[in-house]
Amino acid sequence: MDATVRWGEKRYNSLDYYIKETFHEKLYKLSLNAGCTCPNRDGTCGTRGCIFCSRGGSGDFAADVSLSIPEQLRVEKEKKKSKYSGHSYIAYFQAYTNTYGPLEVLEKAFTQALTDPEVKVLSIATRPDCLSAEILDLLERLSLIKPVWIELGLQTIHESTAEFIRRGYPLPVFEEALKKLRALGLSVIVHTILYLPGESEADMLETIEYLNRQDIQGIKLQLLHVLKDTDLYDYYLEHPFFLPTMEEYLEFLGTCLCCLRPDIVIHRLTGDGPKSLLAAPLWTGNKRLVLNQMEKSFRERDIWQGKHYHAL
Repeated sequence: MDATVRWGEKRYNSLDYYIKETFHEKLYKLSLNAGCTCPNRDGTCGTRGCIFCSRGGSGDFAADVSLSIPEQLRVEKEKKKSKYSGHSYIAYFQAYTNTYGPLEVLEKAFTQALTDPEVKVLSIATRPDCLSAEILDLLERLSLIKPVWIELGLQTIHESTAEFIRRGYPLPVFEEALKKLRALGLSVIVHTILYLPGESEADMLETIEYLNRQDIQGIKLQLLHVLKDTDLYDYYLEHPFFLPTMEEYLEFLGTCLCCLRPDIVIHRLTGDGPKSLLAAPLWTGNKRLVLNQMEKSFRERDIWQGKHYHAL
């Protein structure tokens, strides 16, 4: 079947397509902040975070942490009114590590979000080394109310790169966390970063091939952003490393899609850091242009997800 028929207007298994097929309506994501920190910042396994992480802990677009979760939901919904006339949402806990905190605090935050009648899905971004038995039990209980998605920051399978970016855990920790989450029936979305310093295209495709063999339901493919006021920015100034042009990135992104298992839902194919912090690559700041060029590139090259999957 032609991919454009199979997945609507896209040539890949997009999150938008999956949501409409599953929930029969469009869902808008509300970025929330539970006030968590990270073991890579509080001294447990580090103090400076991952090398690329801003002070906002990847939650630069998240809601104001000083507000309660119900207030955050109200404010974020209000922001979406200019784009979205519906009333169905994904509650996305994005900033820092959202299973790293007192159980009672997390349970209150997640429950308040999930019991909002307009919230259809709870999505929680976290680390695979922050999933205790008590947290897993909480996630299982919440999943009995509404769907719960867990987003795990893997970034790469290569241990030398993981050490450089200060990820803070070895690959077997990810594998064990994935096994436990799937045993509970929770959907798992994996974060990867493309063009980390020192990684070749072959290295990046090895990460894709590895994830094809794992029991994951979604993936985020994120181009590395160099943000000001991060250790990566300081390193970039001292040791400039390769970052692709838009054309180079879209070409390799198409290769990744062709190699990716076709049932995996694509939650992201690019990204846009805060413009006030973005140092490189600057072309990513024009998100609309990037998305338009992406679709054009995929059509012209006859790209669709899974095209060469069996060749791996």
